[in-house]
Amino acid sequence: MKLILKYIPIFIMSALLSINVCFADFGKGFDAYKAKDYERALKEFTASAKNRHRSAQFYLGVMHENGWAVVKNYSEAAKWYRKSAEQGDSYAQYNLGFMYYYGKGVTKSYKEAAKWYRKSAEQGDSYAQNNLAFMYDSGKGVAKNYKEAFKWYRKSVEQGYYFAQFNLALMYANGKGVKQNYRKAVKLYRKSARQGYFYAQYNLGFMYDAGKGVAKNYREAVKWFKKSADQGYSSAQNNLGIMYNNGHGVAQDYVKTHMYFNLAASQGDEIAKENKEIIENKMTSLQIAKAKKMAGEWKENSK
Repeated sequence: MKLILKYIPIFIMSALLSINVCFADFGKGFDAYKAKDYERALKEFTASAKNRHRSAQFYLGVMHENGWAVVKNYSEAAKWYRKSAEQGDSYAQYNLGFMYYYGKGVTKSYKEAAKWYRKSAEQGDSYAQNNLAFMYDSGKGVAKNYKEAFKWYRKSVEQGYYFAQFNLALMYANGKGVKQNYRKAVKLYRKSARQGYFYAQYNLGFMYDAGKGVAKNYREAVKWFKKSADQGYSSAQNNLGIMYNNGHGVAQDYVKTHMYFNLAASQGDEIAKENKEIIENKMTSLQIAKAKKMAGEWKENSK
């Protein structure tokens, strides 16, 4: 008994030493990773991953997925994400779900994607909660269930994720899984729009233009259409052109009307192409030339 008791503390000390070395390797690797010294990060993460450090395994997956200090290899990325995910790393579970959803390095499987999103979502990852909700919303990998979609979107919204705010707003606007409520939709669109999401900015502009969930306000509609249009969203550019054509919320201006129709049309927006042809019939050649110049300058400044 004395011999066994003598060896127990020695074994524990050895184990602790191994763990400390593992964490030291990961710490060095993470510092190198943040400094974009990917060669050193790869070396340190690899050392930690051999000791089953799940965060090191996750970052090896990230490096292989992006081709940092290694040849880009989705299969290798999926391998490391899986090792980390199986140890319960929520980020790795989310990324592995993402790989299955798009078939990157693994055979495409919505069922597997939903499985890994769920594991991450149940740990509170807001991205995974949104994506799991989307799987229920669209019926991909799981039976379509709007109530489940609503539940998971809301969990993500509670953490302030702008994608989920937008998606939950859509459910309220369309009455999917919940009673239709334009006011709640507007509230959520606004939260997402304020975080810069161009789809939400566009939809918020539409709500103000149509007077749904808010008092009709063309100036607010123009404001939000412009924020979306400035990010290059063609539908917002087309709608902004319409606002200038009609003088809603802004002074009527055919030159700016043409400019925005032109920007949208150059992205393949068929409605904007038709609108551009219609407005040209109301314009002089000098106005058209000025509008085209303005569109060119807009594109140059947006690069």
